[in-house]
Amino acid sequence: MASAELQGKYQKLAQEYSKLRAQNQVLKKGVVDEQANSAALKEQLKMKDQSLRKLQQEMDSLTFRNLQLAKRVELLQDELSLSEPRGKKNKKSGESSSQLSQEQKSVFDEDLQKKIEENERLHIQFFEADEQHKHVEAELRSRLAALETEAAQHQAVIDGLTRKYMETIEKLQNDKAKLEVKSQTLEKEAKECRLRTEECQLQLKNLHEDLSGRLEESLSIINEKVPFNDTKYSQYNALNVPLHNRRHQLKMRDIAGQALTFVQDLVTALLNFHTYTEQRIQIFPVDSAIDTISPLNQKFSQYLHENASYVRPLEEGMLHLFESITEDTVTVLETTVKLKTFSEHLTSYICFLRKILPYQLKSLEEECESSLCTSALRARNLELSQDMRKMTAMFEKLQTYVALLALPSTEPDGLLRTNYSSVLTHVGAALHGFHDVMKDISKHYSQKATIEHELPTATQKLVTTNDCILSSVVALTNAAGKIASFYSNNVDYFITSLSYGPKAASGFISPLSAECMLQYKKKAAAYMKSLRKPLQESVPYEEALANRRILLSSTESREGLAQQVQQSLEKISKLEQEKEHWMLEAQLAKIKLEKENQRIADKLKNTSSGQLVGPAQENAAMSNTAGQDEAPAKSMPEPVQSTSLIGILTRTSDSEVPDVESREDLIKNHYMARIVELTSQLQLADSKSVHFYAECRALSKRLALAEKSKEALTEEMKLASQNISRLQDELTTTKRSYEDQLSMMSDHLCSMNETLSKQREEIDTLKMSSKGNSKKNKSR
Repeated sequence: MASAELQGKYQKLAQEYSKLRAQNQVLKKGVVDEQANSAALKEQLKMKDQSLRKLQQEMDSLTFRNLQLAKRVELLQDELSLSEPRGKKNKKSGESSSQLSQEQKSVFDEDLQKKIEENERLHIQFFEADEQHKHVEAELRSRLAALETEAAQHQAVIDGLTRKYMETIEKLQNDKAKLEVKSQTLEKEAKECRLRTEECQLQLKNLHEDLSGRLEESLSIINEKVPFNDTKYSQYNALNVPLHNRRHQLKMRDIAGQALTFVQDLVTALLNFHTYTEQRIQIFPVDSAIDTISPLNQKFSQYLHENASYVRPLEEGMLHLFESITEDTVTVLETTVKLKTFSEHLTSYICFLRKILPYQLKSLEEECESSLCTSALRARNLELSQDMRKMTAMFEKLQTYVALLALPSTEPDGLLRTNYSSVLTHVGAALHGFHDVMKDISKHYSQKATIEHELPTATQKLVTTNDCILSSVVALTNAAGKIASFYSNNVDYFITSLSYGPKAASGFISPLSAECMLQYKKKAAAYMKSLRKPLQESVPYEEALANRRILLSSTESREGLAQQVQQSLEKISKLEQEKEHWMLEAQLAKIKLEKENQRIADKLKNTSSGQLVGPAQENAAMSNTAGQDEAPAKSMPEPVQSTSLIGILTRTSDSEVPDVESREDLIKNHYMARIVELTSQLQLADSKSVHFYAECRALSKRLALAEKSKEALTEEMKLASQNISRLQDELTTTKRSYEDQLSMMSDHLCSMNETLSKQREEIDTLKMSSKGNSKKNKSR
């Protein structure tokens, strides 16, 4: 393959080289022809120069002769001026001399006239020769410039071709190298593919034997155990529950929701259109507030007043259809029973349109017959009457197709399944036609409104009503356009979703079978829900991997945990011993405290018995209490703080009577706080030591893992070095083969370079000759 491609590329290169040689020969011929032309032009230029020189010499001689004649004329005029005064003295002699002078003058005049004519003729010849010379010189210069540009273009073409030739050579060399590498890889792949095919053939034989055995076993089981095949008959197959396509159901519900919004917009626009049309009939052409309107318009207004009872059910029918499409159902034409109700509501609205159409046409005719109607307004009314007929016809057409789509859910024989796609496409065409009709109505009604606004009898009420009708028509047009574009975007999905039904069958047979299938589907869903059990919570895979790494490389291993448990048990035993010790100390301190309290109580009793006084002294003490309460802060002694190794202790001065109970409580609380602080510091130091020990252990494990990875990497390095040496050997062999091929290519390139150098020398000589010619022409 690679050699064939190289041969093809070499053939293309040879063809290009032959083309270049042929172009070079043509260029040589052109340069030789231009050289011959330049030589002929040089000879012509020489001849023109010689003739120019002759003419210049003649011109010089003529100018000299003219000067001589001019001097002679001056002399003759001087003589004539001298002879005139003499003629006055001697008339007779003067008459004779005048005759002689007149004869001489006539002779001189004739001679002078001849010289002047000759001089004029010579001037004309010289001017023509000069102009011809300039023209020839300009032509030669232009031809020389054209030749120089052609030579430059030829040189650029030659340079481009040589550059292209070198690029193609380099490209071919690179392609050759790539193709050789590719050929080697393809050979290796071919060998691998042969081995794989052999393995696949063996596997295929084994699989064939296995499958044939399984087929025989399954056939025997089916024949023995299966009573009948329900998919064989379409009546039974229609009762099978199809695979639940949740995406299809969500898509259909989304489409139904969008359709509901569009239908709601259409319903509001239709309501506004009919309502504002009723208001317009009450105003134009006769205002009901001023005069009674015609019986026709009264009947028409009465019918239009009933529009909501016909238009509102369309929205309700579409809402029921949207609610019937849920995630649990199977949505196809056979199961959408609510489409029939929407079709019935649409049929009732079509009957309403048919009922009001004649009155609407007669009302427009009555407007045309009124005295206020102009010719332009009459034309717009006629167009509107045609548009109303078209709108009713488009609604009838749309209702026909919707009724056909509703048949599979009620009467399966009314519409064949093969006609579903054509009916859906016709619905899209009807929607687009309805949009076009509404655009025409909007256009014609806007023209009619502008004409009516220009009437002198147009009231403000009529203007506002026309604006409202026009806005409702625009909204109706926009809603029709949205529905048409929405349906055209989803019609392909509707057509493809028709195949959604029972497996290995064309579809549901009848609405009854579809209803039974839905009941079976609900039962199956309830059974599956009852079988579903909540799964136990499991650790995520990523978290499990992270925990495994932690167990391998940190203190969460079994040995570390055992050591930590042992250390914690030892600490707990020590703490329990310390707790017992401090409990004994606390009991001893409590006994001492009770003894001290008893001793203090005895002292207080003794002091209180010796200090009893009479009632008179008590009254005096009561009177002096007011003076003593004025400055309680002054009588209170200031507390004194003493610091020691056990902390900060607050005490009062020696002059104050000590409060024994408060002092004991302070000392007790201080010691308890100090004990808690020391125990927390001890626990913190122990936890830090355990943490440092665990880190050291983890680091030692990581070091061991790193040494293992280092050994594996050294082995990989050895294998890589062996592969590198092997590849170097292969590279040397391939280099030798490539060098041989490159030597052959270089010889071929040297021969081609020699031919190119010869061509370049020839082109350089042509350039030099053309440059010399151009310089000579410029100098001339």
